[in-house]
Amino acid sequence: MPFDPHPTADVSVRPAVPGDERAIAAVQLGAWRAAYTDSLGAGALTMLDEAAVVDRWRAAITTPPSRTFHVLVAMAGPRLVGFVSVAPVPAPPNATDQAPGGILLALEVAPAEQRAGHGSRLLAAAVDTLRSDGADQVITWVADGDEARVRFLAGAGLSPDGAARELASGPGPDGEQTVLREHRWAALI
Repeated sequence: MPFDPHPTADVSVRPAVPGDERAIAAVQLGAWRAAYTDSLGAGALTMLDEAAVVDRWRAAITTPPSRTFHVLVAMAGPRLVGFVSVAPVPAPPNATDQAPGGILLALEVAPAEQRAGHGSRLLAAAVDTLRSDGADQVITWVADGDEARVRFLAGAGLSPDGAARELASGPGPDGEQTVLREHRWAALI
């Protein structure tokens, strides 16, 4: 085989298919453990039920809640290395001149595969998918302390819009409830 001075990477983004759910769950749990151990504590992350996460992704892939709910996966050759899920956000009631938006429900890349362009490819594919479904904007939520996600989203043109929320977990191993504060980020697409 002759030497190619401009080789192309064997990477892609495609819709998730049945059978991807285990790899998606593994990426999600690995990414969460890498990103949120300090803010949520190792105990809370250890308590996550991997089988339940797999079941939720199986349902999302095989019986999505609507035709505009999508799960896309990033591939590096034959390996699933990341995923994104998107859904519509209806226009506010009585807003006749506002198109619906879309939400990035999850975007995760396996920790060992981060900073290789997979997240950018997933985000671009998610935005294209949302646009094709009629969305004119995208939102997502970012947990306090997730500086890598803040840098990634800011570099992609999203910014905080001032909205915030707090999510509470059930009691952890020490009996204390963990609260995670998130800020909404948005951009026109």
